Amino acid sequence: MTLYEFAYIVSKMIFSIVTFRTPLKAYGKENIPAGGAVICSNHVHNSDPFYIVYSFHRKDKIWIMAKEEIRHYPVVGRLLNWLGFVIWVRRGKSDVGAIKSALKALKGKEKLLIFPEGTRHEEIGEGKTGAAMMAIRTGVPVLPVYIAPERTPFHRTKVYIGEPYQPFTENRRATAEDYEAVTEEIMDHIRAVRDRRAEMEARG
Repeated sequence: MTLYEFAYIVSKMIFSIVTFRTPLKAYGKENIPAGGAVICSNHVHNSDPFYIVYSFHRKDKIWIMAKEEIRHYPVVGRLLNWLGFVIWVRRGKSDVGAIKSALKALKGKEKLLIFPEGTRHEEIGEGKTGAAMMAIRTGVPVLPVYIAPERTPFHRTKVYIGEPYQPFTENRRATAEDYEAVTEEIMDHIRAVRDRRAEMEARG
């Protein structure tokens, strides 16, 4: 058992206890690709990273990009620090160290969870270009995910995992306009997963 798998199991148990919630329900797990991928999801609650990570197999090593402020939150921050596989990002600054760590993880065939919106939204908002840049520079696929906004004690939180796709396959260096276009494409894919929830639930 790897260190990540151990942290996954123990943190999941602790998370279930402190949040008083029954196990989540993940749809589309068959879409999870082997190797590196940029996981892009909508963002509603601070607890979203945990529900998404626990929707994947424990062998799928996932690094989480999270804003530095969360590190100091009493419950979520402590759990993320304990989990250990978090890349803390200082918002409003060019955090070169965080970018290098994220690229290294993807090039090492590990997965990276990013919330393209950068902050929480009740509805899916506009994305920032960080996720697009990561996927384009490493050549890994984007995996769109939608997490249901409802959080009710003793009820399952639902996570929907869409199909991976390869953005920007042109044989040239990407421009700022390309990053913007791919970002819009990523957000459209997340919305598409949201709109296919009933279909995914019917398939089980």
